[in-house]
Amino acid sequence: MRAKLRTLLGDYPVTRAMKSGEIRSAELDFEFADVKVPNTAFKRVVRDLEFDVAELAIVTFLLARAHGKPVSLLPAVVTARFQHPFLVRDADHGPLLPGDLTGRRIGLRSYSVTTAAWVRAVLADDYGVAPEQVKWVAFEEPHVAEYLDPRNVEYAPSGKDMISMLLEGTLDAAIVGERPSNPRLVPVIPEPEAAAQAWHQRTGALQINHMLVVNDALTKDRPCAAEEIVRLFSESKRAAGLPAPHSLDMNPVGREANRRNLEVAIDCVYRQGMIPIRLEPEDLLA
Repeated sequence: MRAKLRTLLGDYPVTRAMKSGEIRSAELDFEFADVKVPNTAFKRVVRDLEFDVAELAIVTFLLARAHGKPVSLLPAVVTARFQHPFLVRDADHGPLLPGDLTGRRIGLRSYSVTTAAWVRAVLADDYGVAPEQVKWVAFEEPHVAEYLDPRNVEYAPSGKDMISMLLEGTLDAAIVGERPSNPRLVPVIPEPEAAAQAWHQRTGALQINHMLVVNDALTKDRPCAAEEIVRLFSESKRAAGLPAPHSLDMNPVGREANRRNLEVAIDCVYRQGMIPIRLEPEDLLA
């Protein structure tokens, strides 16, 4: 009997064939949630366990596993990018370099969002600014309800907007989700693309954003479901012509293809004190 899976998956080139039905399974049907921006439903993934299969931010997943949530990882990267350009400042307020951020106020959507975790790791490793040396100003609570923010996180006043606070000078910098359209907002990290390339060369890893996860109840009921979902994602990736010739594969699929990426992501989160032990990639996979 075919299974109908409650699914959270965004619209990307890599998922187009899978979501359109061009790529199909003989065993599984997907019931895609009507969610335009997947991260707005991540609480539903880890708090309500609403989905059988979902894309989920890697840091949210690691925190969920650390707090005993019954979700497991599939070795398929839905989105990845290097986060260096997304730490921004207001150029009208004068120069500000990464090493100047000690004691400053930096806005972020939530302390535990994945982009912010990667940026904090870059600041600590490459510029000597440890997370505890910054005053973080958050605008949303964590996706994982059990996770407690560090003491140097405060919440912005209700109704305040991060970009407005940056422009008015009540924030010194901000970690944003997309490249800003306002020309006043420029990267804090000089030549961020070159810095990202240097990071990649040094670590041999991608900065994962979202991967596929499954509810453990699904794999208990249908042990072959995980492998079939990964197969479909891989076929959808191939149908999109990804990766493009001579370009870095930003959607790696498979255990070995993602081992180093996961090791670096786990280390990033562990060294920031967000999870109590350094998890092993094999222990996370369905």
